[in-house]
This record gives sequence, structure tokens and C-alpha cells, in this order.
Amino acid sequence: MVKAVTMGKRNPSKNRFKSLITKTGKLLRNDNFMVGIHFVENAVSKILSVALIIVVGVSLFELTLILAKDLFTTEPVGFFNKTLIEIFGLFLNILIALELLENITAYLRKHIVQVELVVVTALIAVARKIIIFDPSKYAKNDLIALAFACFALAASYALIRFINQRDN
Repeated sequence: MVKAVTMGKRNPSKNRFKSLITKTGKLLRNDNFMVGIHFVENAVSKILSVALIIVVGVSLFELTLILAKDLFTTEPVGFFNKTLIEIFGLFLNILIALELLENITAYLRKHIVQVELVVVTALIAVARKIIIFDPSKYAKNDLIALAFACFALAASYALIRFINQRDN
């Protein structure tokens, strides 16, 4: 008696699953995984840069409109009295956005976060908050907290500068 040898059909879903497991294993190897992470970081950084450029453009447009309105539609005597703080706040918002853009650009160039730039950006943000601080809206403790934050950031900046100069 001759037995017919039948070739068993392979299960295509098992092959796909095996292939998926193999590909996933290759992707999760350290080198490949780091390439993927690097790609995602670069893509996110570039998207943030474009978004910040749009924010700076819109902020400049808004600042121009406010300045034009205050210069040409209000009375000439003391025309900046109410909006001077608001205008300073807008200027500093634009400066903070530019500093953030510089942080992202520096990251894209060197692929490291430059702590000195981050601390400078934080100092500008705290300075902005102090400049636009309205004592009638906030308690004295809030101003003390801002002063402490400013002192801590200034000390951090001085320490970072000292270490950077010593290393160079």
C-alpha cells in the first residue's frame, strides 16, 4: 500500500505573526530603536519650530495692531498709560517665543539640550511676570514667590556660566 504524502498547507496567519514578531524584534534592538527615537525627536522639533514661527508672526501682528490703535486712535495725552504694561508683556512674549525657538534650533544642531538657554528663557519668563505683575490682583506672597524664583534662576545661571567658563 502506497500512502499518499500530502503537503500540509502552511497557516498564513502564523507566518504573518512570526514575521511581525521578527520585524518588531529587529526594530527594538538598541541601534534601530535609537534611530527611530532620533527621527521622532527631529520631526517633533521641526514641527514645534514651525509652530513657534507662526506664533511669533501672529504676536508681532497683534503688537503692531495694538501700537497702531494706541498711537492713532487715542488721545495724545498719556496715551500709553493703560496699555504700557500690556505692550511690555507682548514684547516679552515675543522674546520668550524667540528664545524657545533658539532652544529648539540648538537642539536640532547639537542634539543636546543646552541648559544655559533654558535657564535664560525661564529668567525672561519670570521677568515678564514681574513686569506685568498687578499688585491689586495678587497677594504679596505671589510677589515673594516670583522674587524667590528669580533669585533661584539667577543663581542657577551663574553656576552654569561658572562651570562652562571653567571647562573651557
